[in-house]
Amino acid sequence: MSQDNNRLLLELEKQRRDINREIINPKIPELSLDSLKPVLSMVAHARAAYISELIDIANISGGNAPSSDQIKQLTACREHFDELVAAMNALETVIQRDYLDVKSRGQ
Repeated sequence: MSQDNNRLLLELEKQRRDINREIINPKIPELSLDSLKPVLSMVAHARAAYISELIDIANISGGNAPSSDQIKQLTACREHFDELVAAMNALETVIQRDYLDVKSRGQ
């Protein structure tokens, strides 16, 4: 890759960071581990509901094929869980890329 390409990519990354930080940081309060606990709890509850639904269906059906209604309910649980996981991943990316402020442990 040429030096011009490398320079362009470096500048592109800097602009992406600056623009994302400029837009995202003012909209989200400074994060701390304590402020993230409700988010983590919400994802864990969705995961538990999804897995619990699967186990319930298996127990009710005795290991036979689930009904259409059971699959619809399981699908709804998965969609809720998947959406929350995707949002949590987006949040992690925002933190990793320094798009917003986070509180240090001592604050």
